[in-house]
Order: sequence, then C-alpha cells, then structure tokens
Amino acid sequence: MKRKHILGRISGITLLAFLSLFINQLLSSPERQDDVTSLHNQRTDIIEVHFIDVGQGDSILIETSDASMLIDAGENNKGTVVINYLKAQSIEKLDYVIGTHPHSDHIGGLDTVIKSIPVDNIILPPVSHTTQTYEEVLEAIEDADLQITMPVVGDKYTLGPATFTIIAPNSDDYQNLNNYSVGIKLTYGNNSFVFTGDAEALAEKEMLKNGLDLSADVFKLAHHGSNTSNSVDFLDEVDPTFAIISAGIDNEYGHPHSEVLQELSLRNTRLYRTDLQGTVVFTSDGKTISVNTSEYKLTEDDLLND
Repeated sequence: MKRKHILGRISGITLLAFLSLFINQLLSSPERQDDVTSLHNQRTDIIEVHFIDVGQGDSILIETSDASMLIDAGENNKGTVVINYLKAQSIEKLDYVIGTHPHSDHIGGLDTVIKSIPVDNIILPPVSHTTQTYEEVLEAIEDADLQITMPVVGDKYTLGPATFTIIAPNSDDYQNLNNYSVGIKLTYGNNSFVFTGDAEALAEKEMLKNGLDLSADVFKLAHHGSNTSNSVDFLDEVDPTFAIISAGIDNEYGHPHSEVLQELSLRNTRLYRTDLQGTVVFTSDGKTISVNTSEYKLTEDDLLND
C-alpha cells in the first residue's frame, strides 16, 4: 500500500513537471512570441485624432504611440481647457504645433499651450496680424526659444508611424486671413485625414490645382461648416466617408450652414459634430477607423436654408 502511494505521488509529480515544461516551451516558442508581439502592436500601433470641444473654434490633437501634434487651441479662454485635455491624455510633449491662421478662435489658446508643455516644432502661415492675441502667441514662441516653420506645399513630415503633408496655403497674398490656413493631409497606412482650418473656396480651388492627392477617409469641414468653404468640387475630390464639424452650439454665425449639410446628406457622409456631441475621437489602426460616439443624424431643420 505504501509503495503504491509513493508511485502515485511520483506519477503526479512527473505529470506536473511535464505540464510545466510544455507550458514553458509554448510561451517561449517563436510562434508564441510573435503572437504576443502582434497583440502588443494591436494595442499600440494606432493613431487617435481628437476633435476637442472648444466651442466656436478649432483644436485637434493627433496622438500616436510615441508622438503627438496639436492643431489650433480655440479662443483665448480655451487654453486651459486644451491643456487639461492634453494632461488627461498623458501628453508630456508636442512634436508639432500648428496654428492654422491668426484668427483668435484658432490660435487664442496657443500661448497657454506653449507656456505649459514642451513643443519641438511650431508651424505658422506666412502672415502676421495686429491683434494682442497674435502678439501673445509670438511672445510665447520667443520665450520658448522656438523657431517658426513656414508651411511649404508638398513638404512631408513624420509623426510616429504616420506622416503628414502640407497642402495649403498655396499663396502668400490673400485678402482674407482664412485663406492663409495651413492645410495638411495626415496618412497612416490605408487611412487618411484632411484638415484645412478655415480655408475658403478660393484656397480650396488652389488646393485642387496643386496636384496632390486630397482624397481622405475623414475631412474636418473647413470654417466650422460654413458655406463660404466646403465647395462641391472640393468635397468631390476629398470624397470623405466621415466628416467632422467643430463649432459652438447655437453660435452667432449659424455654423454649420444648411447648404453644406445638404451636400453631406446627398453623399451619405457620416457626420459628427462637437457642438452637439462634445469631443469626438477617431481611432485608426491603418486599416479601419472607429469613432467614440454614434453618427449624427441630420434632421429636417438641419437641411432647411438659413
């Protein structure tokens, strides 16, 4: 009986040793390591594009696993809102900051951002403005010992696993400040995003002529969805699956305008709005795009002419 008990213990120990050896070999095998790496990449090799709700203005954070960029920062009183959002995303440094053009609803909060977080590169268009808001941004840039990079159409930059290409402005002589807006196309794998600030129809026409590929999955509608931008020809060229409008709720300008919403409806473009849905986040793995909220459904009132 004692011998049988001892044999049983030995058999149990042998079985446990065999199982342990099998599990260790499985975990250390090249195939298993590849699986673990693949799962890790699925979690980290993504980009997120955050359209931050700053009311009637623009602020866009583009975040990758090891790099980040901010486009605009809303009005003067939204700088703290943007900084708090960056901190919530654990952003410790911005590789690029783009101030699309000198209007306060785009660059107003940039001085607060530049004073609060390290910035490697700042891109501004080739135009100055005589407002205190613009001067404060320039002072913050000088205090941070940054050199302004002027946008050159066709220039390409690396942002982590993604790239972005300058698509506007195509001139340095406009009557309307909106047309100086720095436009970029962000590309990650098979996915792409187009951002054009407040570019008006004139600037859009120039972009159509510059020979660059403007097609994109996501288009941040220009000038908060204004009918002075977002021309039919430009929408045809970009041909987005998703459109996003950054605007303030019940703003005095009537943004977004019904003519633009009608065009989106005709194209079955999936629409998202910060004024009615808050901050909207697009996530891309280079193949597919997901959104943190449901698509905004246009109403009859949306489509009525202003």
